[in-house]
Amino acid sequence: MTTNLLDFDLNGLTAFCEGLGEKRFRATQLFRWIHQRGASDFDQMSDLAKSLREKLRGCAHVTALPVVTEHISADGTIKWLFDVGDGNAVESVFIPEDDRGTLCVSSQAGCAVGCRFCSTGHQGFSRNLTTGEIIAQLWYAEHFLRKRFNTDERVISNVVMMGMGEPLQNYSALVPALRTMLDDHGYGLSRRRVTVSTSGVVPFMDRLAQDCPVALAVSLHAPNDALRDNLVPLNRKYPLKELLQACNRYLEHAPRDFITFEYCMLDGVNDQAEHARQLIDLVRGQGADNVSCKFNLIPFNPFPASGLKRSSASQVAAFSKLLSDAGIVTTVRKTRGDDIDAACGQLAGDVRDRTRVEQRMAKLRTIEIKPAA
Repeated sequence: MTTNLLDFDLNGLTAFCEGLGEKRFRATQLFRWIHQRGASDFDQMSDLAKSLREKLRGCAHVTALPVVTEHISADGTIKWLFDVGDGNAVESVFIPEDDRGTLCVSSQAGCAVGCRFCSTGHQGFSRNLTTGEIIAQLWYAEHFLRKRFNTDERVISNVVMMGMGEPLQNYSALVPALRTMLDDHGYGLSRRRVTVSTSGVVPFMDRLAQDCPVALAVSLHAPNDALRDNLVPLNRKYPLKELLQACNRYLEHAPRDFITFEYCMLDGVNDQAEHARQLIDLVRGQGADNVSCKFNLIPFNPFPASGLKRSSASQVAAFSKLLSDAGIVTTVRKTRGDDIDAACGQLAGDVRDRTRVEQRMAKLRTIEIKPAA
């Protein structure tokens, strides 16, 4: 069985090449061919020694994920469904904007966290993706888009690990993928332009700060533990006080001087003035409880199984004003690609669930969400 070279960051590829009796600079050449030029045929790699190309043909390959479907939104957003085998498929989304091109990448087939408002969580969890399967989404999208736009320039300037899955629950595959994205011989992305989104896996937030600090977004969605326990079940393991302390520890290493808190706006659930005031108190505490942050308010994208509704535009605006008036930078995420189910929280792919997701979600739906006092 041959090895897919998309599974390696540069250090991993160097070790692989050394195992073939080759020097480090050969690995760098190979890495550039794969990631900067999008080459998958070793015969194309003209500056590699013929002997190395022959070795590679016998033990390695560069293989992207099969594309099941491609959908293009009226606003230019593109969604791909990639086959990852065994009945599983994951989704990636390219979001074009005037000043950047952002790719939303999946890290798992499904998700075990089970957030109430996320359609991926309602599908359950099958398995972690490999490093190669994570980076293959970027590899395919970048070089597909260069051909589509007839350019040799980089098209994808930002990567957000906000697709299917909880990235920090697939840590060992995530970090080499991040290093490939950041490597100047790979995609050369800035640490400020690669974002990992987490629902709050505290121990791995601390590890990421040491191993590969990139921009961090935290799925907050509630201003108190009682509500967050219901919306984001992981909160029962890592409650808000622990999570905010981990955010401050991360900021000591982060490429940005703030944490982005993502907050999905749910009608009558977490969108009242009292919730906003609780959020202000939460992040503007004393000492270690004061977190340098910005809020990204996300209009909920409804799906029937959630039992939840989107907050009105006027309610979102009023909520945003309360946070802004308290001196907290607050933005409202523009909904993109919702006509092709590519908007935030809509990615669902195909998942062979290995968990009892229906029972877990049904239990959550029976818990009464009490309004703010």
